[in-house]
Amino acid sequence: MKRIAKIASKKTFFLLCLMLMGMVSNAQEVKWLSWNEAAQLATTDESPKKIFIDVYTDWCGWCKKMDKDTFQNAEVAAYMAENFYMVKLDGEGKEPIEFKGKTYKFIPSGRKGYHEFAAALMQGRMSYPTTIFLDEGMNMLSPVPGYQKPEPFLNIARYFGDNIYKEKDWQAYSGKGSK
Repeated sequence: MKRIAKIASKKTFFLLCLMLMGMVSNAQEVKWLSWNEAAQLATTDESPKKIFIDVYTDWCGWCKKMDKDTFQNAEVAAYMAENFYMVKLDGEGKEPIEFKGKTYKFIPSGRKGYHEFAAALMQGRMSYPTTIFLDEGMNMLSPVPGYQKPEPFLNIARYFGDNIYKEKDWQAYSGKGSK
């Protein structure tokens, strides 16, 4: 009887390991760049990509959930890597950032403070997470505030990544316009 229990226990352990490996294989590691790395690539690549910026904070639970659920989703990660330089930007980061001839800095405010570059990208609406889409010339396409699940996020990313925004407004593309 002990031997049967031991064999069953080993089989259960083996199956559990296989299930965990299956879950891990659905996740994909994203190669995040700093702002400086993405800006350098955008100005030196022969055919530059658009820039995607994930503005987050260390204390933001929804930011962590979006990292885990959305950005590590295999389909999302593959599409984003192919079409965007992906930047992680701490909304409370302390390092100065150069952008279009201006230096943006950390501004102490309240208990923590904020980074001027994050505030400029989010158009003054300090909400985390906020994802930002820039075109190949580093011009603002749109900030998108809030947590996004993989499928809706991919829909938004394709709108900008596939240049659909040049032909259709968001309402028409997303089917939310009046019919």
